Amino acid sequence: MDTSYVLISVGTVGSTQHEARNRFSGRPVLVSAERQTAGRGRTGRHWVHADRAVAASLTFRPAWPVNAWDRLPLVSGMAAASALGPAVGLKWPNDLVVGEDKVGGLLVESDGEVVVAGFGANLYWKEPVEGAIGLLGVDPGPDAADLIAEQWAEGLLARLEARPGEWGRDEYVARCTTLGRDITWDPQGAGTAVDISPDGGLVVETPDGRVVLRSGEVRTVRPA
Repeated sequence: MDTSYVLISVGTVGSTQHEARNRFSGRPVLVSAERQTAGRGRTGRHWVHADRAVAASLTFRPAWPVNAWDRLPLVSGMAAASALGPAVGLKWPNDLVVGEDKVGGLLVESDGEVVVAGFGANLYWKEPVEGAIGLLGVDPGPDAADLIAEQWAEGLLARLEARPGEWGRDEYVARCTTLGRDITWDPQGAGTAVDISPDGGLVVETPDGRVVLRSGEVRTVRPA
């Protein structure tokens, strides 16, 4: 079946982000790897690899105007959560969680010309690190990661066929585990997360009034 993207499945790479960007030649390209040796998360954190994991990056040129690209991390997160199943929630802006534990995350980067969206998820992890978890209780086998990566890419590209104002705010709100919680953020912010703004910002009630946090401006959001 023909797809709207080029699929490249590899064994071990340094970073799927770099691989997908280097292989891009106009048509969206999805790189899915069995393992990364230099994977990283949002704000440059090193990505710890589970026993069986999704490690994928999609490079594409959005039709949306550049001033709407700040919604792409949230849209990427929704597509990832949908591919992983109903048990997975979204911690704003794009961490994938089951309960209080992190099961994956998204990293969306742009040079102003193209976007590279990275998706990592722990499918099976016999001995996870503190604060993380594997999605499944048994190893789903070597083909599962590629299938989930493809579902994510197809879901993301399909969502981007809508106009920027129809990016899926209601769907995101339904998945978002941050809303209704007291949170803190760097530097020295504190309040209660109450809503998602029309452009994807996190609306927070503070003692000094409401503020809107932007994913590109806030380093860390955590429970108070």
